[in-house]
Amino acid sequence: MTTQSSHSDLRRLVTKEVALLVGFLFAGLVILPYIVYVVGESIFGAYAGLGYWEFFATLSHKVRNADVVAWFLVFSPYIGWQCLRLAAKAWQASGRNDQSS
Repeated sequence: MTTQSSHSDLRRLVTKEVALLVGFLFAGLVILPYIVYVVGESIFGAYAGLGYWEFFATLSHKVRNADVVAWFLVFSPYIGWQCLRLAAKAWQASGRNDQSS
């Protein structure tokens, strides 16, 4: 009985993590490029191309051609979330260690 319970718990955890990855991947592919474009335009001036759509086309071309920097930009929301989760776990662990001393 516990094996079936652990399988359902594992399935629930995997489903949750895949949903998080898909959500953050959407943010990295759709929302983040727009934010980067707007901030870059306000700081550095007009984009050298024909505007946002050329910027997005250039970024998506780089993603399709496996440019590491472009992939890092796309996955950065998920990477940031995982870093926050690790920091929270480390903080919780350090709090437990301080109480046991």
